[in-house]
Order: sequence, then C-alpha cells, then structure tokens
Amino acid sequence: MDDVRRILVIRFSSIGDIVLTTPVLRRLRAAYPEAVIDFCIKSPFASLVEGSPYLNTVYTSDAPPRGRYDLVVDLQNNLRSRSLVQSISYHELYRYHKKNWKKLLLVRTGLNLFGTAESVVDRYMAAIEGRQIAGDDKGCELWLSDNDRNFAASVDCGGGRRLAVCFGANHLTKRYPPKKFASIIEAVLSELRLSVLLLGGTEDVGQADEIIAALSVAAVPGVVNLAGKTSLTESAAVLERCDAVLTNDTGLMHMASAFGKQLFVLFGSSVGEFGFLPYRTPYCMFEIVDLACRPCSHIGKDHCPKGHFKCMMDIPEHAVIEKITDYFKKL
Repeated sequence: MDDVRRILVIRFSSIGDIVLTTPVLRRLRAAYPEAVIDFCIKSPFASLVEGSPYLNTVYTSDAPPRGRYDLVVDLQNNLRSRSLVQSISYHELYRYHKKNWKKLLLVRTGLNLFGTAESVVDRYMAAIEGRQIAGDDKGCELWLSDNDRNFAASVDCGGGRRLAVCFGANHLTKRYPPKKFASIIEAVLSELRLSVLLLGGTEDVGQADEIIAALSVAAVPGVVNLAGKTSLTESAAVLERCDAVLTNDTGLMHMASAFGKQLFVLFGSSVGEFGFLPYRTPYCMFEIVDLACRPCSHIGKDHCPKGHFKCMMDIPEHAVIEKITDYFKKL
C-alpha cells in the first residue's frame, strides 16, 4: 500500500446505513494501521461510532472536518456530502454508487437487473476496490459503554429467555401492523417462558401502546415496553442481551446483527435486492415473494399505493410464531 496518513469517511445517516459502514472501517484500519481515520456523521447518530477503535475523530455535519486528507471515502454521495468534500482538500476521492437507477427500474417496471441481493456492505467496499483492501469474514460491529450495559442489565425481565421486538420503521409500508405483532407475542408467551422487550424510538410510542392494548391481561406482564425510553446505544445494549429479535426492516435490525443475533425479519415493501438484508448473522425472512406490486418504493411509503397493504397483511402470524417457538425450544 502507498503512504496514506489521513482518511475521511463520510456517512451522515441513517442508523442502518451507518451500522453497515462498520465492516468498512475495520478493513480500512487493517489496511492502514498507522493512519488517522476520521468519520463525519449527523449528530443524532454519532454515538453509534464514537466508541469505535478504528476511528480517531468523529465529526458531525454541524461541525465538519477541515484540512487535507489523503483519502476521502464518501459513502453518502448526495449534495450535502459533495459540498463537504468541496470544502476540504484531498489527494484521492472514492464515492459509493447507489445504483438508484436499478432501484427505480425495479420499482416502476418490475425488471430486476441486480442479479443477486448484494449487501450494501459489499457495495460500500466496491467504492474503494481500487485500493485493493482485503475483506474479512466478520459482520457489523457496535461499541457499547459500561453505562449502556449497566442500563441493559437493570431492565427487569424476571429471568428466562428474551425476545426483542423491533416493531417500528420510518415508513408505514415497512411496518408490520401492531395487532399482528400482538398476536405473535400473545402466542409466543403462551408457549414459552420468556420476556418480550419492545424497542423503538419516541416516534414509535403510539404503536407500542397499540401492541400492549391488544394483548390479554395474562400476556401483559411478560412484556417490557422500552419504546421511547432508551438512547440508541442503550437499545443496542438491550439487543446484545436478548436471545433473538423479531424485527421489521429497520435500523434496529442492523444493530442487532452487530451482535450476531438470530433475527426473524418481516419485509413488506422492502426487497433484498436493495442491499439491506441482515449482514452475516442468522436470520429467517418473512415476505410475500410473488406480489406483483412489490416493491412499491426503494425507501418505503407512508401509505400503500394499492390500498390493500398485502405485502404485510398477508404475512401469516402462525408462520412467524412457529419459527420463533421452534427456535427457543431448541435453546
């Protein structure tokens, strides 16, 4: 490798996209052990990488880096990241190619030119393939503080196994309905001795309340509702202590993958070709494969364009229940 002393990696958001950069950071550090490696991110997500042993400084888009870098790796590749790149000096620049035209073609015509469901991690690495940086067989990573782990340890689950349920998502077409989540939780608690932990942000509190309201009086004590009550890294620490995770296609899914958790994944308008399947962690996928209107968007929508929401409504609760109960019975 040639002499590289300073590297800047840019990925502003969001949770899942940032978690998926962590294998890239690890491989950059292995390739350039003596280099300064900085990261620029949006401030609400900075805690996801602040503990990384691969980074020297974490900057935010509100207080961006200055000076000269030998390498700039732009994994955001939008107007804002391009503006940041223009404000600094650098020797070499590498950009992540989002393949948005292939996504739009798949959404609008159903024509799939992706071939395989290549992970975004591999697409990130393709951006810097000219540097001939070696890959590895490891997954994503997160780095937790003692305070995060102490918080997770303080969550009273009454002993037994733990199932985390990550029921939120930024867009409605990526959210399994709360009543269906409640149906699954009810059945699982009736068959297994475990605790169910609801995880989500402040924007997900209403959905958590819907799930709780749909449960029987007997099931409610088996559920710990943490929606809106944890920071990002506290949520990560809770996921670290769980035995498995039932999740929509959301950032918490990728956070759970960083701990190698068994995932039970619900994909509605999402499809694997977009690159956001769990990375190098065991998972069981639930999706309606042959639905002609799927995917309806490459990021998700706030309503079902067809009005029927079959991509989520047609995923049967009994299939999810069976897989989860079989898994826990084998532990």
